[in-house]
Amino acid sequence: MTLFVEEIIPWQRTLAGVIAVMSSVEIDRPEQQVTLSLPGISCAGCVGKIEKAFAADPDVSSCTVNLAEKTSHVITSSEPEHLVGVLEGIGFQASVVLSESENRRRQEEKDRAEYRRRIIHTVQALAVSVPLMAWGMITGEMSVTPESQVYWGLVGLLTLAVLVISGGHFFRGLWSSLKHKTATMDTLVALGTGSAWIYSMAVVLFPEALPEVARHVYFEASAMIIGLINFGQALELRAKGKTSEAIKRLLNLQVQHARLVTPEGEEDVPIELVKPGDVLRVRPGESLPVDGVVTEGSTTVDESMLTGEPLAVKKSTGDVLTGGTLNRNGSILMRAEKVGSETALARIIALVKQAQNSKMPISRLVDKVASIFVPVVISIALIAAVIWFLFGPAPAITHALVVAVTVLIIACPCALGLATPMSVMVGVGKAAELGMLVRQGDALQKASDLTTVVLDKTGTITEGKPRVTAIYCTGAFSKHQVVTTAGALESHSEHPLAEAVLEKAKGLELPYVRDFQAETGRGVAGCINNQQTLLGNEALMAAHDVKTHELSEQAVEIAGQGQTVIYLSIGGELAGVMGISDPVRADSKAAIERLHQLGLKVMMLTGDNPETAAAVASQVGIDDWRAQVLPADKERYVRELQEQGEKVGMTGDGINDAPALARADVGMAIGAGADVAIEAADITLMRSSLHGLSDAIELSRATMKNIRQNLFGAFIYNSLGIPVAAGVLYPLTGLLLNPVVAGAAMAFSSVTVVSNANRLRLFQPSERMES
Repeated sequence: MTLFVEEIIPWQRTLAGVIAVMSSVEIDRPEQQVTLSLPGISCAGCVGKIEKAFAADPDVSSCTVNLAEKTSHVITSSEPEHLVGVLEGIGFQASVVLSESENRRRQEEKDRAEYRRRIIHTVQALAVSVPLMAWGMITGEMSVTPESQVYWGLVGLLTLAVLVISGGHFFRGLWSSLKHKTATMDTLVALGTGSAWIYSMAVVLFPEALPEVARHVYFEASAMIIGLINFGQALELRAKGKTSEAIKRLLNLQVQHARLVTPEGEEDVPIELVKPGDVLRVRPGESLPVDGVVTEGSTTVDESMLTGEPLAVKKSTGDVLTGGTLNRNGSILMRAEKVGSETALARIIALVKQAQNSKMPISRLVDKVASIFVPVVISIALIAAVIWFLFGPAPAITHALVVAVTVLIIACPCALGLATPMSVMVGVGKAAELGMLVRQGDALQKASDLTTVVLDKTGTITEGKPRVTAIYCTGAFSKHQVVTTAGALESHSEHPLAEAVLEKAKGLELPYVRDFQAETGRGVAGCINNQQTLLGNEALMAAHDVKTHELSEQAVEIAGQGQTVIYLSIGGELAGVMGISDPVRADSKAAIERLHQLGLKVMMLTGDNPETAAAVASQVGIDDWRAQVLPADKERYVRELQEQGEKVGMTGDGINDAPALARADVGMAIGAGADVAIEAADITLMRSSLHGLSDAIELSRATMKNIRQNLFGAFIYNSLGIPVAAGVLYPLTGLLLNPVVAGAAMAFSSVTVVSNANRLRLFQPSERMES
């Protein structure tokens, strides 16, 4: 027994040591994005405090707060409950959003209930304040006398009921901000109306303690301000609902049920139960439930809700389908391939939400100003009150109170905080409606400043569906041999031109290829029948010392017609030359003319030969072009333009465009292009048309103009309103701004900003000219 104990104790000590070491090591947790609902935020000051709290948290790597949506997107390695605790620690209620659609439904219900509550509070407050104000205007008697003391006491209690019932949320916000040593819009409203009521009650209770001229009460001002601000917030809620209509329309495209085809028959099932590989029936007039492929039948599909393209697209067996689009007139079977969050529609909704929650550089400056605005306003109100009390005319205490209350009320920074996010929400939503996906809000700001647009040729200016139009052979080789050899090589390639060669070789027996290699920007190579075989441009032939003079005249003729020249060499000898035509898109010329009208310089970069590049550039009106450009060179050309002071937008659709798209100030990918190009881009054009590029730039300029209008209005409002409220015009006019007027101005300034942002919903691109 003793031996057993002696053996087990060292083992226990070792295990305890391992546990101690493991407990002292911090395990890296993977980061996740958490969306939080923040129903209590009301101004830009709230945004600044939340972002500051999360910035101080070591587990949070980034945080964006959307005042318009009352949400926060946080990238964190901690549990969501920890984030909720952080917010509760600074006085904000929060909850984790598990489902965007469910959160939006709940938020809409809350907004409707809140709208009704604000209207009721408005009616309650105005029911008290309007008769009081009318009494003062008719009789001019708003001063307390011994005979009217009881009457004004009852009015004071009635006004207190208004402050508690209709304005209670402002005072609860004040109490919360005091507990957490912060200041928000609620702080200003509560201080202003509360101060007016306390002063008035002091006059009622102790009239003899004040000079006769100072025995004026401001009960009607307190109640009226509460009523007007509630009414302004109700109008703001209604206007806000319109800013997110684009997201609502996208969410409404998501199908709730699908018709599943099984060996036992067909049945309707919830969309959540559909799995990749399931076969689904889609009848005429129904929306496609998920992304997939047609397996039986043919139809036309309206894709306008995703791409903005009004023409329906024909679909038959093997064609790709996108969930959310509308099946027009055929009954088809489809195989589900991408479901849930993997569908194109779900990704689009996620991108739009991400962009709407992102911040532009201009908004970050506004947030910094707003974060210190409330404390500064309180300081100004106190200083102004002291100056009026010490140096103002009699009754000094009354004038000091009026000035302090008016400054507090008129300076609420609501309009300032809403100026940018409201316009971004509407602008990004409008972009989605027009067939453009904006990955980040700052892309809209950058796109408005572009001076040069760089375009790829194949698949961007041209259709990207080339076809072989000419074949010439040298004496030792036949056309059949040229076509089959070229087809064999291109069967291993993913280049857009490969499709044209394979289409030409369709149905022919192709030889076996060994040691296939793709030489970026030049062509392809491989070994066929123990002979080195090359297919590509003149640079590829030169690199392998293949002489091309025998067919140089034919090559010049092909290139002169704007076609791409492809050389084929077998065993070190030139075998033939092929002409491949990639037709210019029907609307490219008109779209490029629109870019010129927007004041932009248009440049084309292509890996094609100079003759073809020159022909295409001349056809569509390109300002400048570079040919035989390798992918790395595209990125270098973009960088050189930036070094010359140009703001560069790059548009392309291929894998080889990704470095240049990432380098550009704004990268714009043609939606039909490669996924890697789309991932590298800031804006994705869902339609394969350059008109989308012009639309994006026009919309970006309209959005920035809208933001500047909002900011100008908000800054001017506060910049002029505060000095006027402080009484700078009194020496000239003898008048002080009434606190009630200040309350009305503050309430409607936010409504003005939201309404102006909603004007973007009416934006339409300039009329497109026929090419």
